Amino acid sequence: MAKAQRITPMLWFDGQAEEAVKHYVSTFPNSRILGTTRYDEAGAKASGQPKGSVMTMQFELDGQEFTALNGGPLYKFTEAVSFVVNCDTQAEVDHYWAKLSEGGEEVQCGWLKDRFGLAWQVTPKILPELLMSKDPEKAKRAFAAMLQMKKLDIATIERAAEGR
Repeated sequence: MAKAQRITPMLWFDGQAEEAVKHYVSTFPNSRILGTTRYDEAGAKASGQPKGSVMTMQFELDGQEFTALNGGPLYKFTEAVSFVVNCDTQAEVDHYWAKLSEGGEEVQCGWLKDRFGLAWQVTPKILPELLMSKDPEKAKRAFAAMLQMKKLDIATIERAAEGR
């Protein structure tokens, strides 16, 4: 038996857990739904959710386990918690940006809110290296370029960092 993941993010939805999970699983490779529980009569009465509707879904996104809960309208996502998608290539940035921002809101500096209100940062892996460069002017130029963008463009940030 595989060892259980020590920390699993729990995402609270207002009736959209199944739709969200299916969207996320279709967006990331090596992803799958692990299990679903449904509200029984007692749970439905206590929660205000319809009997038989999805209560929780356990799922995996590229090896990371999550749980989605249809908990009702009490809590909403905020940008105080976000998920970073580390990308090797511009094609990956473009893919995740398109899929996750669809129906949502493009923000700034690689941040977006998806159509369920969850905040994501679609980030090229090279960005932290550029921003922490030992050359402070290079880091400053990369940062300034990033600030001008919503979806991050690796080539543009690299050119700026090099002063071109």
